Amino acid sequence: MSLRKGSSYLLFNHNINPACTYCSYGTTMGYGEIACPKRGIMSVFGYCGSFRYEPTKREPEVHLKLKASELSEDDFTI
Repeated sequence: MSLRKGSSYLLFNHNINPACTYCSYGTTMGYGEIACPKRGIMSVFGYCGSFRYEPTKREPEVHLKLKASELSEDDFTI
C-alpha cells in the first residue's frame, strides 16, 4: 500500500527525508553531486523547495540474513 503525501506517492516509507538523490528534477553527475535545473549543482543530501519525490530513483535498504546452518560452536567462543 502506498501513502499519498502532497502530490507524490511514497512507496517505501512515509517518513522519507527529501534529498536530491531521489528528486525527479535531479540528474546524478557522480562524485556526490546532482545537476538540478532549478538550483544548479547540489549535494546528494541537499534539497530545495522544488523537491519532487521520484520513487524509481530510490533504492530500498538491503537486510542481510544470518545463515545459522553455516555457524559452528567455535564462532561463539572467545
